[in-house]
Amino acid sequence: MKAVILARGLGTRMRRPAEGAELNERQREAAATGVKGMMPIGADRPFLDYVMNALADGGVDQVGLVIGPEHSIVRDYYASLPTTRITIGFAVQEEPRGTADAVLSAAEWVGDDRFLMLNSDNYYPVEAVRGLVQLPGSGIAAFRRDALIALGGIPRERVGRFPVVRWDAEHHLTALEDPGEVDDPDPAISMNLWCFTARIFEACRKIKRSPNGEFEIQVAVRYARDVLEEPFRVLDFSLPVLDITSRADVAAVGRRLSEVEVRL
Repeated sequence: MKAVILARGLGTRMRRPAEGAELNERQREAAATGVKGMMPIGADRPFLDYVMNALADGGVDQVGLVIGPEHSIVRDYYASLPTTRITIGFAVQEEPRGTADAVLSAAEWVGDDRFLMLNSDNYYPVEAVRGLVQLPGSGIAAFRRDALIALGGIPRERVGRFPVVRWDAEHHLTALEDPGEVDDPDPAISMNLWCFTARIFEACRKIKRSPNGEFEIQVAVRYARDVLEEPFRVLDFSLPVLDITSRADVAAVGRRLSEVEVRL
């Protein structure tokens, strides 16, 4: 099973100072680069090590990192890292043109295989990874808002910006909605953890830029579902996701992962 990790982001929010952020010297250096996945966490290993460890625990054995041409720090570290449970490859997104464009940059590496897609700044529970791995086709892991806040420690205002997942009686995805338009006491939230078939690449090629100028994976999913008739199964979880969007997140996430033994 393959997984594509989107590690091309500019890390604008991570570069900004954050009041009360507890960072050591190495963490401050990492924050200044904006490469969130390389933030030293827990046992002083990059955050991405923990992300990949959870993927391996969930049944993934091949990981492709989507990076920018300037991200030699990521390539140099993982190209030389000895591993026994996973193999690590790379795909280059030449310009930061959005999540769908990032996925499309990994098309050659993925080939015709089914694969997971995830963010580089989120640590997802093994149960969610395993659930998607075991699906026969495409799907999304949805996480209940209250669990993200209470168990994951993600600020309420941040969770309030993420899309809300809707599905039908057969648990097939029907919509990703603006959270501001949802009247639900505990909605299911998209944290950008997907399982795709290779048909998603056709969808990524067909869509147009969104109003913000990017090619977005949500639009590609909608195209795959509505035009290519690709069903997406929704898996509903009341589990935490850890997020390191800013410097203020680092200390708390580090404490949560401090006892995790990484075996890649």
